[in-house]
Amino acid sequence: MSPIVSLRGVTKRFNSGVTALDPIHLDVAKAEFLSLLGPSGCGKTTLLRIIAGLSAPSTGECRLALDSTDRSAPAAGRIGFVFQDPILMPWSTALGNVLLPFRLVGRVGAAERERAAAELSAVGLAGFERAYPRQLSGGMRMRVSIARALVTDPDLLLLDEPFAALDEITRMALNDDLLRLWESRRATVVFVTHSVFESVYLSTRIAVLSSRPGRVVANLAIDLPQPRERALRTNPDYNAICATVSAHLSRAMVTEPS
Repeated sequence: MSPIVSLRGVTKRFNSGVTALDPIHLDVAKAEFLSLLGPSGCGKTTLLRIIAGLSAPSTGECRLALDSTDRSAPAAGRIGFVFQDPILMPWSTALGNVLLPFRLVGRVGAAERERAAAELSAVGLAGFERAYPRQLSGGMRMRVSIARALVTDPDLLLLDEPFAALDEITRMALNDDLLRLWESRRATVVFVTHSVFESVYLSTRIAVLSSRPGRVVANLAIDLPQPRERALRTNPDYNAICATVSAHLSRAMVTEPS
């Protein structure tokens, strides 16, 4: 089966002269949960933006093979993006924020409102449809952001360190919720994180990036049972994999570009 994302020789050099990415060669299979793990400044977010079409590579090619039949609004319907900050419209309710992808293409009716309400329920926010962002906790605002990314049933879900600013208890709860949503829908997920423990818990595969300029220095399949349960975090196999991934990350942080 052809990959849903295929990166071939992708580099990124900014006008400032900074080279963010060395040649990246990476495939992402359909329904895979891939984490991009690496040190700060290694180009993880840049790579995610290239996959999303928000930034063009300096050289190389990013090819997508998405399955949605609705081609009328590719940006709204085929790729969902969750940023590190929820980026909600403060003047709009939770429901209004989730409806944004439909508003952008001029399609907001009863069916879309019902779909948005269902997505809020799916992320644990039933009853908060009329709440404004200022009335929600940080974790709840991130749930709204995830609901907004999922409302068009995207083929590809991209998440840029969405839980980094949250407390540990909230972060663990949202990890579990994200896995539940992925297991039920099987969208392809590319997830950026600095956390070894989070990446192992969530992923079917981890791509470790070197220090800037970022390049893939390890591709690690995560052979742990599905569905994942919270008790897995105390499992010796989980801890052993975390140690292996941590060792790869430590080497990546001192790897010199070839």
